[in-house]
Amino acid sequence: MLNVPRLFCARSVIFCLLVASAGSIANAQVSQNPALDKQLSRLDLAVSGIGVLNSNSSGTAVVEAVPTTVSLHPGNTVGALVTVRYTVKPFVGFEFNYGYARYTDTFTPLGILNPPSSGGIQQNAAEYTFGYVVHAPKKYYGINPFVAVGAGTTDFRPTPGGGLGYLPQARATYYYSVGAEALVSTHFGVRAQFREAFFKAPDFETNYLTIQQHTTSIEPGFGFFLRF
Repeated sequence: MLNVPRLFCARSVIFCLLVASAGSIANAQVSQNPALDKQLSRLDLAVSGIGVLNSNSSGTAVVEAVPTTVSLHPGNTVGALVTVRYTVKPFVGFEFNYGYARYTDTFTPLGILNPPSSGGIQQNAAEYTFGYVVHAPKKYYGINPFVAVGAGTTDFRPTPGGGLGYLPQARATYYYSVGAEALVSTHFGVRAQFREAFFKAPDFETNYLTIQQHTTSIEPGFGFFLRF
């Protein structure tokens, strides 16, 4: 079931205002400092809406001292992705990503229950990753393709209302993305991309949820960027 994060729209509006403010400041500084102009021309800030399509996984956990098959069914949702890029030249670029989504991890069984039952842990998932970006050396009809790979961490934090009191947990995260972007004015452009993130299924520091399985999240996205 689709679960739209409650704060997604508000956060997107705030990011838009920050982008606009940053652009105004940058333009004022560029006209006075050529060296700064060169560095800022390599920098862009992007805000995208993404779909978050999580994969199911299962493994063996210890429930009441008995090895038990535990299945994890994460919910699908939409979220936001903020990316800061520094592009030196087409084959040399770097990026930092912050991603946010809220969804529920449903475990079967959940906890030490007899008979076994299923239950969900609602969480805020925040991604912090760094990556290397390669752009095509030339544009095709004004469109510039790119590929990025990187790594970092995803912070899974159960919500106060729906997290059932479970502990927060961070998982190492690896990702790749492919996409294309196009400028629609001197400093403003649009970007579409397909991302896939890889990480170990969270267990919230609880042995009866520890399935020791890696899982993935597929994240198609579309948004805009400001090039300074």
